[in-house]
Formats: sequence, C-alpha cells, structure tokens
Amino acid sequence: MDKSTLAELHQLFEELRTKEDWKSALDTLFLSLRTSFVFDNVAIYLEDLQLRGFDVVYARAMGRGKTAEADAAWGESMANDVVTKGRIVMREPANISPTSMDRMSQTYVLGVPMLIGAKLRGALLFVRFGGPEYSDAHVHVASLQAFWAAALIERKELQEARAELDSVQRQMRLQDDFVSTISHELRTPLGFIKGYSTSLLRQDTTWDDDTQHEFLTIIDEEADRLTKLIEDMLESARLQSRTIQFKFSPIRIDALLRDVITRVNTHHPKLVVESNFEALSPVLGDGVRLSQVFENLFSNAIKYAPGSKITIRGMSLEKKVRISFSDEGEGIPEEFIPFLFERFYRVPGERTVTGTGLGLYICKQIVMAHHGKIWVESELDKGTTFFIELPADPTL
Repeated sequence: MDKSTLAELHQLFEELRTKEDWKSALDTLFLSLRTSFVFDNVAIYLEDLQLRGFDVVYARAMGRGKTAEADAAWGESMANDVVTKGRIVMREPANISPTSMDRMSQTYVLGVPMLIGAKLRGALLFVRFGGPEYSDAHVHVASLQAFWAAALIERKELQEARAELDSVQRQMRLQDDFVSTISHELRTPLGFIKGYSTSLLRQDTTWDDDTQHEFLTIIDEEADRLTKLIEDMLESARLQSRTIQFKFSPIRIDALLRDVITRVNTHHPKLVVESNFEALSPVLGDGVRLSQVFENLFSNAIKYAPGSKITIRGMSLEKKVRISFSDEGEGIPEEFIPFLFERFYRVPGERTVTGTGLGLYICKQIVMAHHGKIWVESELDKGTTFFIELPADPTL
C-alpha cells in the first residue's frame, strides 16, 4: 500500500471519527471507498433478539436498481447465513449470462460478519447487479468497511447507553432531592398545625377572639397546603402510571381561562393579570384538568416572580389553539430550561421557595394527554413565558 493510499485512509478515518451522526458517517465510509470497490446496494443487518430475526439498521442504494429500502428484502436470508456460519459468504446468480440485457436479475451478494463489542451481531451486505464477481481485493476492502461500520455502530450504542445512564442517574438524584424536599414540605405545615392547635388547647392560657381567629386561619391555610402537597404527589403518580381517566368534551379555552383568573384573583387580589384572547376555536379537552394546568402556571409565577404582572394571550392557529403565559420575573438560566418539566426537578438556587418539583411535570403530562405540547422561553431579568398548544376540536 503506497503512501498516498495510507494518507487517504487516514484522512477518511479522521473524518469518520469526528462525525456525530453515525448514519452520515456510514454514508461517507461507503461513498469514499466505492472508487476501489464498486457496488450498487449496501445494507447492515443486526440481530433483533426480541423479534428473533434481523433488523435493517442501515440501507443505501448507490448504483443501479431500486431504492435501498425496497431492495433490503434480499438480505435477511443472506445475513442469517453469514451469522450462522460466522464467516464471509458470497452468492452468485444461478444462471450467469454475459449477454443478458436484464442485469438486474443477476445479483452478486457479498456478506461480511460484523463483530460489535467482540460479539457477532449481524452482517454487512453488498450487492452488485450484473457483476462482476467479487475478487480477493474486494473482500479485503469489504472487511475493512465492516470493521469501521461495526465501530461506528458500537460508538452509537455506547453513546445511547451513556445518555440513558446519565438520565437514570439524574432521576435518582432528583428522587433523592425529592425525598429531602418532601420531608421538609410535610413537616412544615404539620408543625404549624400541631403548634397552633396545641396553643389553642392550653388550659393555662386564655386567647382573645382575634388571636383565636388568627391561629385557626393559620391552621386552615396549612391544612390546605398539606392537602395540595398530597394531591400533587398522588396526581403525578397517577399520571406517570397513566391511570387517570380524562373526560373530554368541547371547551372554550377563553371562558375557561377567565374562570381561572377570577378564582386566582379572589385569593390574590393584588395580583395584576392582563389577558387578551382572540376568538379562540373550541378544543376537545377535560376542563377540570386544563384548569389545573393554568392554576399550576399561576402558582408557579406567584412563587418565582412575586409581584410581577402576568400576561396571558390566546390565539387560533391552523387547527390549533395557542396560549402564552408570561411573567416579568428574574427569568430562568438557559441551562436549566430542558429539565423544567421533569418529575421532581427544581431550579438550583431556589431553595428559599417552597415546592416539590411536581407542578410543571403535572402540566406537561396533562397537555400531552390532550395531544398538545407545552414549552418555555425565558430571558434573564426580563421574564418567562410558557406556551401551550392544543389541537382545535375537528368536529366543530
């Protein structure tokens, strides 16, 4: 092998190493070496233990013939043959006719075993229509491509496994934080309820009517807080296990939002809410659950953007209804936004604000159950906006 060939291979392998998308890297691999090893179709078959067969994970048509996906059917028996024998397998057409005009009927197939993680997992198959037959040099190039293709697939699987492990570890950390947080959140209202009820029951002290009313008000508020906490925990568990039954019916979102705003203003009379709704299309939804979403967004804004004006906008898009829910608070750092809707997640540094990290998770699960989507945009020192899109009711 001369120096120029080695230099070309080195350049190719460096390019493959730096590509993030494994299928794009495979495209580059096969196209780059096709000058010295011509083929029409290429496909990678990997064993699927659940289906007890082979799955086509990559297929491309690079020469004569139909699309790669359509031609992939020829490969499963060949892949099985390669894996069963554990070696390179070649097949030639049963009737070779050099003068035949129907070159597509003369299929030359080369199958190379693929070792992924030191285990025989599948086969790399090459097809030529009309020949010529594969030479020893072609087999060597095909084996080299099989080695690199296996390395790229192994890298992809390791990246997926690492991402899954990171996700599991993050969920474990969130659950550990949740246990610590929930312990505090449960003890706080229970402490107030116990403390003030014990004070009222003391025989050695007489409380005037105003003081008794103050103590009972605190007990009532803390009992509500405890009830809400328990309801959120149960609700998130039911949403996660998909055991909640939704009652769908045509709903006017603008009317629903006005009812929610009225209830929120009753409890927070100083809260400034600005709303502007176009003539919104009806949606098919569960009014109780959607009200819960908007109430959670209000609660979130009141906690994390205290004193801020809340602006709600509604508009009808093509076959959709979009609601935006904005505050003028401190905003959320960009690196935390992708995790806001995860169960138990709380933005770091917000320990002074009570919460379990369940509210936004519940919002997302309810919106998804309505075949909608929810997302957030935020800018530091300018505020945060939550967007909700729901499909319009197609029957109206």
